[in-house]
Amino acid sequence: MNVISIQSQVAWGHVGNSAAVFPMQMHGIDVIAIPTTLLSNRPGYPTLRGRVLEAPLVADLLQGIEERGAVDACAMILSGYLGSPEIAAVVTDFVTRARARNPALRYCCDPVLGDRGRGLFVRADIPPLVRDRLLPLADIITPNHFELELLCGTTAATVGEVTAQARKLMAHGPSTVVVTSAELADTPDGQIETLAVERAQAWRVRTPKLPISPNGTGDLFAALFVSARVGNRSTPEALAHAASGIFAVLECTAARGTEEMRIVESADLLARPPRRFDAVAIREEARGPNG
Repeated sequence: MNVISIQSQVAWGHVGNSAAVFPMQMHGIDVIAIPTTLLSNRPGYPTLRGRVLEAPLVADLLQGIEERGAVDACAMILSGYLGSPEIAAVVTDFVTRARARNPALRYCCDPVLGDRGRGLFVRADIPPLVRDRLLPLADIITPNHFELELLCGTTAATVGEVTAQARKLMAHGPSTVVVTSAELADTPDGQIETLAVERAQAWRVRTPKLPISPNGTGDLFAALFVSARVGNRSTPEALAHAASGIFAVLECTAARGTEEMRIVESADLLARPPRRFDAVAIREEARGPNG
């Protein structure tokens, strides 16, 4: 099983490919990691070294792995933080070529645009490119709650509104929308939700909300979800697996009291989380008028 992962890379900490590659490898996946940035650490620390890579360099790396036959043997492309509009264009061209060459290849787009409480953490011209150019190519998208509302241009505070907005995004291409970090009108206190929406069905999974909020959780979730789908698990099974794996890592991180996720320390928990949170089907009447 091969996955091409196109994301940011940091030397210190766990975001982007530095959060995604190891978990996928722990699922037996051969990961071909293409960086969009090379940074000393994520933003938020007192200092930050490195830079967003030049788009021609990213394009050259992608061409190089094509020449090695990576596309022919690939099961899934995963893209995350892009860094610049020019890199977004490079990724669009690469995914288009790759899917023409390998029709069985699937594409998961993790938008990585912003988050609640932080707002946008990309340039303002990147979200329209993700919406208009990458989403039409994607089979799966994994926005957090903030990113779903950003891409749809409206709020979604209930299960019915989330599923309705997710299905509007499906009109642009993807067949599966997974919404992470959702806090909805009926979400119990002390819980957080993840929802997976498809055209005819939708599921939700709740996990305890821990008193930490490390960076990179969306990158880790997308990696775990992709790992499960590449391993031929169904959408609700993949949802439950990814949510359970995230909780295991965050529980370990909270116990250690560190800023960065304890991904390596949680290695044995990534593929086999000790506590399982099951995905529950969303009833038809809960979907809202447009669901």
